[in-house]
Amino acid sequence: MVQTPSYFEYYDHPYVVDGTPDGGLTGRILNWKTGRFDEDNEHVTDVLFDHGPDIRSLDRDRFVRRTEEARHHYLRGDGPIFALYQTIDAIWAAMEEESRKITKEERALIDSLYRRTFTMWEDEFARRDAGEAPTFTFTSTLAR
Repeated sequence: MVQTPSYFEYYDHPYVVDGTPDGGLTGRILNWKTGRFDEDNEHVTDVLFDHGPDIRSLDRDRFVRRTEEARHHYLRGDGPIFALYQTIDAIWAAMEEESRKITKEERALIDSLYRRTFTMWEDEFARRDAGEAPTFTFTSTLAR
């Protein structure tokens, strides 16, 4: 029996396997252009049974971090999510300027900010899926 949700990295993409109401399994992969998780059942068997160098199991915290690192890298926009990403950028810039490694406190802050942005994205997509107007706009660096 597969525990769901189960989290993975599939060829650098965050991927989640979840249960369906009929007892089956479904997979969703992060779309770097939209920031959403798109249904993609093609890889469920691969991530569950064929772990290789490009497929890794993740715990939820690492999954959230990898998802937000990708959204942070590929998406640009206005609004509170992107303000939090700018805070993270400032932490990395300070480290680089001071030629030092990240501190435990800074890593904890970044992880906390990524947990917040993950929830904010999920809430935003739920609102949009319910027919509500977007609360902010964004683009992908890949959508050119």
